[in-house]
Amino acid sequence: MLTDVGFKAMNATHRILLKISGGRVGWTAQDMPVLELTTTGRKSGQPRSVMLTSPLQEGAALVVVASRGGDDQPPAWYLNLRDNPDVRVRLQGGPSQPMRARIATPAERERLWPLVIADHQNYAGYQTKTTRVIPLVLLDPPR
Repeated sequence: MLTDVGFKAMNATHRILLKISGGRVGWTAQDMPVLELTTTGRKSGQPRSVMLTSPLQEGAALVVVASRGGDDQPPAWYLNLRDNPDVRVRLQGGPSQPMRARIATPAERERLWPLVIADHQNYAGYQTKTTRVIPLVLLDPPR
């Protein structure tokens, strides 16, 4: 299991890849679009950015998985958006856009989870590593 330092190093490496390639490499991973999610730190109040994949798009909403690789603790970005759902999203190198995050309801998750794992079995594997139900988050454009 990766530690917080490991996850931060992985994100830093991803950003370096994007920078040295001029954005030509790194905006997709495992056939999924990559996005940069910026939340407001629940303790610091400061912007916090993380690179994530979106295994599913539901209409105009982007779906992200709060798996943290199957860890028993949810990722910090999930806790941040749970407390403040106003986020910014930069999709595949485009400009940062304001969005509203919402945690999928149990019924939505029940419907969406099979769609997520149909093409991305790694998420199913993460779920087997933990007893917590891995949340799905929908990032909706402003209305």
